[in-house]
Amino acid sequence: MAMYAAILAGGSGTRLWPLSTTDHPKQFLRLVGDRTMLQATVDRIAPLVASDQTYVITSGDYTPLVLEQLPDLPPGNVVAEPVGRGTAASIGLAATLIAARDPHAVMVSLASDHLVADAQGFQAALRFGADLAAQGKLVTLGITPTYPETGFGYIQFGAALERRDELAAHTGDAFKEKPVRAEAERYLASGNYVWNASIFMWRVDRILEEIARHVPEVSAVLRAIAAAVGPDGQMTPSVERAMREAWPRLTASVTIDVGVMEKVSDLAVIPIDVGWNDIGGWAQVADLHPADDSGNVVVGLTPADYVHRDSSDTLVYSTTGRVIATVGVADLIIVDTEDAVLIVPRRDAQRVRELVEEMKRRRELPATAGDA
Repeated sequence: MAMYAAILAGGSGTRLWPLSTTDHPKQFLRLVGDRTMLQATVDRIAPLVASDQTYVITSGDYTPLVLEQLPDLPPGNVVAEPVGRGTAASIGLAATLIAARDPHAVMVSLASDHLVADAQGFQAALRFGADLAAQGKLVTLGITPTYPETGFGYIQFGAALERRDELAAHTGDAFKEKPVRAEAERYLASGNYVWNASIFMWRVDRILEEIARHVPEVSAVLRAIAAAVGPDGQMTPSVERAMREAWPRLTASVTIDVGVMEKVSDLAVIPIDVGWNDIGGWAQVADLHPADDSGNVVVGLTPADYVHRDSSDTLVYSTTGRVIATVGVADLIIVDTEDAVLIVPRRDAQRVRELVEEMKRRRELPATAGDA
């Protein structure tokens, strides 16, 4: 059974500023090893999904980066949205293109900027999920939680539907929003919750049916675009023209999770433990690299270029090679790039997004006499 993939690669990765920027967000960066996050995502599914059956959904600004990093990807498989309107539209658009080639094809939808340590385990789960999806199930691969994370959504699952080797598919009972700490601890202790990593599998006809049922305004736009799609399912000038005409009708952003998946009745959940990491901030980057005896993680510098006294549990990440020195600090994140330097307590790493928003706001403010 042929499998198709839709890889979402349009995010700006603000929580990894200043390394991740609007011009070069995290999915195009090499954070671990010698492959970018996008390349690693394609590598991970390559044994199951051919390059000509892989679609990358992004923005027009990033199309050159996608083609540069994925030279084997047909240019017509790069889907550049005119403007982001949520993953219901993004994924629905990919399903529309795939349906022109095979109306009953199984597709997997996944992010371009997540890390998976156990690629073979992930592939086994994809094979299992594809078989369930071929039967008409709407499938999600949920991450077995290892601690009471409050920054992720959760999915509650119930009775087992089917088993295969070490994997089991369960009924999906409920989606849960990001919980408070006590609730997250309860989810972890119960053993029947997974982190929602938004890794979904389905037949394209099934997801298009559900989009039509639950978000008809998105479905109407997709149908308008589908009329211009040829049997090869490729982006062409006529498809791009149809997108430019239809896309402005989408006035709100709707995620596939909230808009569709929370409302379906035949959800199957496959819990997986494959070393998944969404690298959602600098604290997660620190966890990817070995620490010294003091708990310090140093990336991009030789031991001689990071000099410290009585400093511990600090991430030092450099792209400049400049000497960095610390005295008497702990639990810091220090990021040194050519454009900016970031220093933040590890506990506040998620607040980097606030800095990016503030800098954007300042750029949008009109200049005053005091700015000269």
